[in-house]
Amino acid sequence: MNKEFAAIRKMLEEHLAAINDNTAEVQALFDYLQELEIKVEKFSQRLDHTQLSLGIPKPKINIAPLNQVERKVFLMLYTGESLMTYQELAEKAELSISIIPECISSLIQKGVPFRRSFFENQLFVGLEPGFKELQAKENIVNLSLQSFME
Repeated sequence: MNKEFAAIRKMLEEHLAAINDNTAEVQALFDYLQELEIKVEKFSQRLDHTQLSLGIPKPKINIAPLNQVERKVFLMLYTGESLMTYQELAEKAELSISIIPECISSLIQKGVPFRRSFFENQLFVGLEPGFKELQAKENIVNLSLQSFME
């Protein structure tokens, strides 16, 4: 009987080691994607600078209309001072945490530019600062005063 328990324990330890290896691999891939995102952002800034210096107008951002839940999440991110976790976002928007990832994905598909950061095994999300400024000036998302009152 001890041999069977030892065999089961060995299999569980091997399984745990495989999970840990996979976790390390996922973390490494996430770090790589984060570096790639930084490089793409720098490239985008250089391209914007080149367009400005050549006098080429920057393309206008078009955001598809948001539904009520997306609008609520957008407002939490727009009025927030810093990046937030999904949990913080769900609490502030008074929504279920299971809805938040789908809502963020939908906002991205509709053209809302996001900033993501991974710190201490938690994902933080927020709106791009430049987009916040542009939204304040041009109301791209077409928010009404009533949106802020709800």
